[in-house]
Amino acid sequence: MQFIDEAIIHVKAGNGGDGSAAFRREDGVPFGGPSGGDGGDGGNVYIVADRTLSSLLDFKYRRHFKADNGEPGRNKDQYGAAGADVTIRVPVGTVVYDEPTGEIIVDLDKEDSTFVLCKRGIGGKGNIHFKTPWNQAPTKFEPGTLGEERTVRLELKLLADVGLLGYPNVGKSTFISHVSRARPKVADYPFTTLVPNLGVVRLSDERTFVIADIPGLIEGAADGAGLGHQFLRHVERCRVLLHIVEDTFTTGPDRSPIADFQVINRELARYAPDLANKPQVVALNKSDATEPDAIAEHRRGFAALGIDLLVMSAATGEGINAVLEKLWEHLARHLSRDAGHR
Repeated sequence: MQFIDEAIIHVKAGNGGDGSAAFRREDGVPFGGPSGGDGGDGGNVYIVADRTLSSLLDFKYRRHFKADNGEPGRNKDQYGAAGADVTIRVPVGTVVYDEPTGEIIVDLDKEDSTFVLCKRGIGGKGNIHFKTPWNQAPTKFEPGTLGEERTVRLELKLLADVGLLGYPNVGKSTFISHVSRARPKVADYPFTTLVPNLGVVRLSDERTFVIADIPGLIEGAADGAGLGHQFLRHVERCRVLLHIVEDTFTTGPDRSPIADFQVINRELARYAPDLANKPQVVALNKSDATEPDAIAEHRRGFAALGIDLLVMSAATGEGINAVLEKLWEHLARHLSRDAGHR
């Protein structure tokens, strides 16, 4: 389950500063002499893989990156200051392509992988370097060279942070279409979702995560029933699971929220023991079609299992913000652990 997120950006390294052609004008220094310093080097543009990032969404708002130019040289043998570098941080798994040719520039597939995306321009030499016994007052100096410039395409192949679990038709596709720009097909028949749908959820400018609508699981999925192993593999790679259940009013008397929850978790545990131990947020969907007394009863039932049941309606949006905030709490703890291991 890979989420392809793309962005096109323009990057430019800093130009080198020009060297200076200057001469001393000091008392007691006969005939003066060259005193023009070198220009400073421009800044490089680096691109770095950062495991704490999960999407390229920020590049929607900023598409141009330019390092500082080097300062020109000055008189009195003073060299120009170097330009500041620019570092572009992207999620691990980002592939950088040259946009005009489509060729791969670098694949940042490991944490802290670093690549010089655009090389700096070199500062030019001042006239102090061109003094010779037969030319005591050279006027020659070198201009700085230009920094590299290119347009690149970033392509992110990213595993989802949050995976949606639940029986077919519990409202996972409706939920993901409400919280992101993903637009999965939604209909009233089993196995509506045949492939994972992914979207980027933005809670604020600095809080984003990728969420995956995983096709509905049924009893026997660990043995390959329904869509089986194909999608349990995807769940295995998510950081947090959102388990969506619904009331018997919409499912029929042969199912219940707790029974559905337990069936799917048994399938997770059978497929891979660690799966059932992943952090889970459990939400009762379709609150707009569920009686208050039934909601209270379901909450008591899950509380007996030590689970705080959240209530929402993916159709109306009621309660969704609380669910997203609870998911972010789990993700923030995960990111904090990752940062502590760096």
